[in-house]
Amino acid sequence: MKKYQVAIIGTNIGAKHYEDFQKVSDKFNVHTICGLTKGSIESIIQPNSDIQISLNFEDVLKIKEIDIVDICLPPHLHFSACKKSLESGKHVICEKPLVSSLKEIDELKIISKRTGKIIFPVFQYRYGLGFSKIKALINSGLPGKPLVASLETHWNRGQEYYSKAWRGTWAGEQGGAILSHSIHIHDLISMILGPVSNVYAKLTTRVNDIEVEDCAAISIEMENGSLVTSSITLGAANDTSRLRFCFEGLTIESAASPDKPYNPAEDAWKFLPRAPVTKKQINEVLSKVKKPKSWYAGMFEEIANKLDGISSDEVSLLDARKSLEFITAVYDSSRKNKNVSLPIDKNNPIYNSWLPN
Repeated sequence: MKKYQVAIIGTNIGAKHYEDFQKVSDKFNVHTICGLTKGSIESIIQPNSDIQISLNFEDVLKIKEIDIVDICLPPHLHFSACKKSLESGKHVICEKPLVSSLKEIDELKIISKRTGKIIFPVFQYRYGLGFSKIKALINSGLPGKPLVASLETHWNRGQEYYSKAWRGTWAGEQGGAILSHSIHIHDLISMILGPVSNVYAKLTTRVNDIEVEDCAAISIEMENGSLVTSSITLGAANDTSRLRFCFEGLTIESAASPDKPYNPAEDAWKFLPRAPVTKKQINEVLSKVKKPKSWYAGMFEEIANKLDGISSDEVSLLDARKSLEFITAVYDSSRKNKNVSLPIDKNNPIYNSWLPN
């Protein structure tokens, strides 16, 4: 299979991408890293590396050898960077949030189709042994009807985190805790329970002196009738991500390990049977699950599978659109103080942007 040449654009979260590309080095080679300064790039690459260093994004797009542009920039730069990369003939990996409105993601869909190049949104939380087990159980039919779920994104973000000028602002970050912190855990409920039907959200700013929200309480109804509650704050003592799903045949819960707030897929999950389902039946299904690569490495591996034309479980543009539609509905609900149903119609002004006027 082909070894894909990658250019990483940005050195903040880009450093994590670079680290995990090394775990799938049989499929990818980091050809170029582009950043604001040479020093910021040299600080993340391995000694004696032959990786090219660039301080100019436009120059990177002219490098013929590069197959994939991996965008790790602040959110307000994502749309233009994705558009330019696609139009230069590159596939795109882009960090969350992919773009800043449903209108923009629909525009990217058109550009992707026209250029024949694929956009791979980043939802690395999907990849790891825990979620492989959950998906295997659901596919087995043992859980039965989903009933309720609860989510906690209780993290600690203070003055140091918001020292970057673009963070905590509508113009730079494009949103607050809903967009930058709990976006992953909300994607997971759609991965496990299917599409969202409607939401009622309360958002507020109680922790930091910033423009955007840092606390939230959300009530969610899924299309299958199951109910979900989501609690979010950036004022917790530590970083904890906790998930619990109750099905008629079993309950699934994460251990909320303090060392895995950003990788719940690798958490020590519990699978608790409810009669007539038995622990033996659960263990029989789980015994057949192979340990996959996790986090970014797992996501990158599925991207390679997609590009190679073999069976894959990559994050799609549709997955990102569902995530952004949920976020749009959350902001709409909070501002109107009412329940909001999905999908969001193109005639709704918030389709063009969820940013406040």
